[in-house]
Amino acid sequence: MDSAASTTPGSRRGPYSEAPSTSRTARALREVVRAASDTRGALARRLGIGLTDAAAIDHLAASPDPLGPVELGNRLGIRSASATALVNRLVRAGHVARTPHPQDRRRVALQVTDQGYDEVSAALQPMLTGIERAVARLTPEQATATAAFLHEVAEVMRTYGASAPEDSPAPAAQRRFSRARRADE
Repeated sequence: MDSAASTTPGSRRGPYSEAPSTSRTARALREVVRAASDTRGALARRLGIGLTDAAAIDHLAASPDPLGPVELGNRLGIRSASATALVNRLVRAGHVARTPHPQDRRRVALQVTDQGYDEVSAALQPMLTGIERAVARLTPEQATATAAFLHEVAEVMRTYGASAPEDSPAPAAQRRFSRARRADE
């Protein structure tokens, strides 16, 4: 039996998307968030690149400010050496170019190339067409309300992400082990 779906008396285990204390809309939105994660994997497979590479292209394409290798590595949660190897792969593949930073010529900025945009757009086209079909079925009022709702949810998610601690706390299992060890001493 799948442990995530199992329940014990007094337990709240089960898919959190099915928690009775959340609205149907909130559950549907969490389903979209999970599907978005799956979509990044599908995009990576369609482009023949790794998941981290696809995430990097996404960060670079979405960032309003130029990102250098260090900033990109920080956003992806990878070390400097890994970020350098990642950037080298993306440059070799023609997805990203190194350019002089617009505010500081001593630094390098990374930007998605036209080829990179074209390949990502082509890979995403079937999904984007399906989304446009779904949007076309909305009335103008529904489309306006939906867009406003999604913008608000995106802001809530950005705020949540920005408020996370810089260093992640020890995993729960590690904390339990540490407490148990201290109790034995």
